[in-house]
Amino acid sequence: MAEKDLKQMYRTRTEGHFPDTIELLGRAYAKVEDLRYGTNPHQPAAFYRPADGRNLVLGAYEILKTGKSGLSQTNIEDMHHAVGILKYMKRPACAVMKHCNPSGAAIQVGGMPLAEVYQRARDADAQAAFGSVVVFNAEVDADTAEEIMQTIVEGVAAPAFTPEAVEAFHNFDRFKRNKEIRIVKLPDFSHLPKFVDDGTGVFEMKVFDDGSVVLATPYLSRVKGPEDLVPAYCEHAKKGRIDIERTPTERELDDLLFAWYVNIHVRSNGCVIARNGQTLAVGTGEQDRVGAVEQAVIKVGNKYKGAESMEGAVMSSDGFFPFRDAVDAATKKGVTAIVQPGGSVNDYDAILACNEVKAAMVFSMERCFSHH
Repeated sequence: MAEKDLKQMYRTRTEGHFPDTIELLGRAYAKVEDLRYGTNPHQPAAFYRPADGRNLVLGAYEILKTGKSGLSQTNIEDMHHAVGILKYMKRPACAVMKHCNPSGAAIQVGGMPLAEVYQRARDADAQAAFGSVVVFNAEVDADTAEEIMQTIVEGVAAPAFTPEAVEAFHNFDRFKRNKEIRIVKLPDFSHLPKFVDDGTGVFEMKVFDDGSVVLATPYLSRVKGPEDLVPAYCEHAKKGRIDIERTPTERELDDLLFAWYVNIHVRSNGCVIARNGQTLAVGTGEQDRVGAVEQAVIKVGNKYKGAESMEGAVMSSDGFFPFRDAVDAATKKGVTAIVQPGGSVNDYDAILACNEVKAAMVFSMERCFSHH
């Protein structure tokens, strides 16, 4: 058997035999292109969009610069999950994606330039950001493009790029890296459905090995603003009623909303620790709730190296707390406000844990599990 060039394997399009058109659920789809490969290099893949072309975002991407023989399935999935986060952000924001999870995200605070927003998203976990896909909800300028070119990035997607930014992305001889970076222009995605009364008209689909299919409506949130976050409370059958004693500050509320929206596209069990519009750590894919919190706390400790590193941070949890241990793990390290769905039989203990250390807690009144 001939020897394979293992390095070239990741840069070579894997040929498949996919039709130009398909039909799903009575809707026609047209092939956009054959992808470099699917999830892994030995899996051929192709990308399709609705043939009617209505309200397309990912289905209407425009490649401004290609590399590595084009996009892979994971590149597109990273863009999908980033858009799912950024569509909720009302200020310029950035999501740095790795393996369909954000390694870091940041939103503009004050008048900071977009380049600083990107730096904060990247440096939330600079190690994981190596080889990432970076997505913005705002026009990318030259300063931001030059900052992106300082480290290895797989691809960048945004609704717009200035001519100077596009030039910087092509100037890899100057930066000595990122020759293969892909630059993708997306249509404005702020109009995409976000909230429970928006409606979608589409389904999420999961196909199993035997061809069986699960259809589900996409995730839409009830949380449109801070007024939709409910101060934590619990009516306990034996212990009586308990209410959270401290409500979040204005800054904490802004961070809680940001952390909740980021968490919508974190693989469950997931938690997001954030402060001043920047994720400090993302705990993802754990089988137990406290494990996700502990994972995030460890990440913060490894990055910031200091007992005060989480002081004043907030935390979102995509599911309720079965026990108070996850709350204790976060507040002992400095978390001062928490958002969680509520509804646990042990909400009383979680609220009590917050009251003991004067931390705030609010309920989102919804769960945002993501099992992608």
